[in-house]
Amino acid sequence: MVGTLGSPRTGRVDATSQAPFGWTPLVVLFIVGLVDRIEANLLSGVLPHIIKEWGISDVAAGAIPTAAAIAGAIVAIPAGYLADRRSRTRIIAIVVFIWAIATAGSGLATGFAMFFGMRVLLAAAENIDNPASGSLLADWYPPSSRAKAYGLVRVTTYLGGVGTLIGGVLAAQLGWRQAFLIMVIPGVLTALLVWFLREPRRGELDRLVATGSAPEARATVHTEPVHTEPVHAEPVPEPTPDKMPVHDPVPFGTQLRQVIRIPTLIFVCVGLGLLTLGLAGVFYWMTTLMVRSFGVETDVAGSLSGLITVAGTLSGTLIGSWLGRKWHGTRKGGRLLAGGGGITIGALILALALSMDSLAWLTVLTVLASTSMSIAIPNMTACLADVVPASARGLGFAVLQLLMAGFGAFGSLIVGIVSERTGSLLTGMYALIPVMVIGGLLTLGARASFERDARKVLDAARAS
Repeated sequence: MVGTLGSPRTGRVDATSQAPFGWTPLVVLFIVGLVDRIEANLLSGVLPHIIKEWGISDVAAGAIPTAAAIAGAIVAIPAGYLADRRSRTRIIAIVVFIWAIATAGSGLATGFAMFFGMRVLLAAAENIDNPASGSLLADWYPPSSRAKAYGLVRVTTYLGGVGTLIGGVLAAQLGWRQAFLIMVIPGVLTALLVWFLREPRRGELDRLVATGSAPEARATVHTEPVHTEPVHAEPVPEPTPDKMPVHDPVPFGTQLRQVIRIPTLIFVCVGLGLLTLGLAGVFYWMTTLMVRSFGVETDVAGSLSGLITVAGTLSGTLIGSWLGRKWHGTRKGGRLLAGGGGITIGALILALALSMDSLAWLTVLTVLASTSMSIAIPNMTACLADVVPASARGLGFAVLQLLMAGFGAFGSLIVGIVSERTGSLLTGMYALIPVMVIGGLLTLGARASFERDARKVLDAARAS
């Protein structure tokens, strides 16, 4: 049964289908992303307990995700290299198992130094799987359904707020160590589930779409339509994971230069990197802000923080998926318009939320801000997949991960430093609002190059 999940539903790849390999691969990667983010966000929910137990400062507490993000940035490009040349399903299965080990180590840490090291190891492992996951989704789902596919997987970045909720509740009821140890079980089970996924052929959907009459082969209002008969790939035995062909179409240095010369990719990656910088700082400290400013217990604050991200992200992703379908092909860079506009407006709403002296209003407005910014989730990564060739998508998503991790590394630390120097945690959070606004404006700027970059990918696939 190894490698049987995700086979073509009819024994052949049908380019006219929204899900030629079925929705099972999407569900599995959704679970991977959810477990990943829950494990990562446990720290925010238990942070007040860790600060109390080891007596660390706000700067030291803020340095944990900073060091973790730097580790993630270091492994991002090597992870992209592997994703373009090795079995992506095997990469993900192995790193998920490493997550489980690092999570267990966090709960068993005998001191702050060991705990710090386990969080860094966890972050490095988490960032290795992202390029592989992004590349796989583009080979399982055609452009017309990529917004949905990427949206459901990327939404887990924010649904991981459940981890803050779980961490806060378990820390208050059982102790903060138990919160980490309990999460080892779903980590191991998820690794086993990924092991059964079948590796798809790289770029096969792009070739079929480029030469067929699937919905995505029909040009948008900005390009000329393509009229051909539907194309179906003949059933061909899939290679087993240990016999997957090695993809090295061009030297790595040349491939990297080609990727970073894609204008849309650079605008989107930098924009999302700045957004991540802001969100990483604000939401990492949200539970602590509620405890300090409103005097609530950690379980209540953790629950509210988690519910904010869950409610806002779910509603924003649904709205974003709808807008992405409605505006893609009817407006220039429609997905980017929806996502960039959502980020910009959401950042301004978040600034208003932080000014509230009522916990209820803080919660309501932060949910609204999270909803607006989450509109970008199903749209930004789908656009990225559209403008990067199949042979280099792992590297393309690695560049995204590098910039998001690199920028995000300093969000919590910036807030911690400003908090220490000004005596106000709120002031530290406000320092990141302009950064998020700039990120939203940059993603809007990517509209100028998107149509041209996406057309180049289909033209290259058609010629291959």
